[in-house]
Amino acid sequence: MQPFELSLTEASRAVRARELSPVELTESVLARIAAVEGQLGAYVTIAADAALAAAARAEREISEGGPRGPLHGIPMALKDLIDAAGMPTSASSRVRAGHVAERDSGVAERLGAAGAVLLGKTHTHEFAYGLITPQTNNAWDPGRVAGGSSGGSAVAVAAGGATFAMGTDTGGSIRVPAALNGVVGLKPTYGLVSRAGVTSLSWSLDHVGPLTHTVQDAALVLAAAAGHDPRDPASVSGPVPDRFRGGDGLRGLRVGIPRNHYFDRVAPEVEDSVRGAIERLAELGAELVDVEIPMARYLQAVQWGLMVPEATAYHERSLRATPDLYAADVRILLEAGELTSAGDYLRAQRARTLMRDAWTRMFDGIDVLAAPTVPMTAVEAGQEAVEWADGTTEAVSDSYVRLCAPANITGVPALTLPVGHDRAGLPIGMQLMARPFGDATVLHVGRIYEESVAGTGRLAPLAVPLAG
Repeated sequence: MQPFELSLTEASRAVRARELSPVELTESVLARIAAVEGQLGAYVTIAADAALAAAARAEREISEGGPRGPLHGIPMALKDLIDAAGMPTSASSRVRAGHVAERDSGVAERLGAAGAVLLGKTHTHEFAYGLITPQTNNAWDPGRVAGGSSGGSAVAVAAGGATFAMGTDTGGSIRVPAALNGVVGLKPTYGLVSRAGVTSLSWSLDHVGPLTHTVQDAALVLAAAAGHDPRDPASVSGPVPDRFRGGDGLRGLRVGIPRNHYFDRVAPEVEDSVRGAIERLAELGAELVDVEIPMARYLQAVQWGLMVPEATAYHERSLRATPDLYAADVRILLEAGELTSAGDYLRAQRARTLMRDAWTRMFDGIDVLAAPTVPMTAVEAGQEAVEWADGTTEAVSDSYVRLCAPANITGVPALTLPVGHDRAGLPIGMQLMARPFGDATVLHVGRIYEESVAGTGRLAPLAVPLAG
């Protein structure tokens, strides 16, 4: 196994044991990027020289005083919405051409303090306003979509072009590409990870979180990235939860199985894989409990009712000054936001409050909710709609956001992890959600499941031969 194939946990153990140096690891990952980037297009900026210098510095620090923690000397990537001092933050848009960050974002600062080595910036759907990331190709099948908007981060991890990466999630933008590329993606509880210095899509829905090979990896990144930041008004001031819920098993833990919404209009192979994974949780000791998702019929309306006007407000000046610099799909959505009335926005806010309360009551009866992450695997590039067995037609973007948006509206933690493949060999993801600040619980359940099945944490097999 080459160093670029290692999970964060594996690489960290090797670095601590002095079996692998940060420089060797970073060189291997950079060589991997050079081998696959032309086919996959995950990165918008690659800072190879700076990364090697940071790796050499980490190597000296570890040699002289030992590692600061598990991320010390580990190469990572940041979605191109997340500021890193001295590096461009373009949001994959011509609107931000030439913009260079003057200081680190809150999350870059914390990861830098933990000793992580920054490789560069990964592509996003322009300003995170989409579910495709058109510049980037799926790591399992380059003829298919990567998912968005953190598509570059997911593909980089899936292909071995980053040991871990950070993304943002407003309606599923970490979880969608993670599921489509067979990696782990965590949207933490709202406010747990700072959004300071992160280009916003919708400030009341935006979250920052990791994309990794394994659930254990995601837990290690969360432990370093989470914490109060006075620069972010939504940042929580309480203590960061333990990485995992106590205990080694699932006995006594109640897993909610949705009777509605989450298995509606879902591809049969996705449903079969997710229900099979849920049954595996039961075999591991969990109690399965049927639950009704409250206010399900209003979920998408509330998501769009919040996101569209907030995004338009953020872009108000640049939309009027340089509208032609936006991609057509993003410009249409931003212009549509100007038609949303204050009354409609306030009604969406009121509905969100009711949903939060209803979801809190739902979690009184369960510890975790388990469901598909997305209703279908990665579609072919250029496909705009999907036809369901009930005769309905749905836009691809609406389909991908439909099962992820509830966790953004309610702010609850949501973890996606691979649980199978369809007949084409494309990954299928299961989503685990818990009450706010139940991040340790979803990580615990995900880790127990992951450790019970074979072959987790490996690269996309299609991408492996590309290194030659």
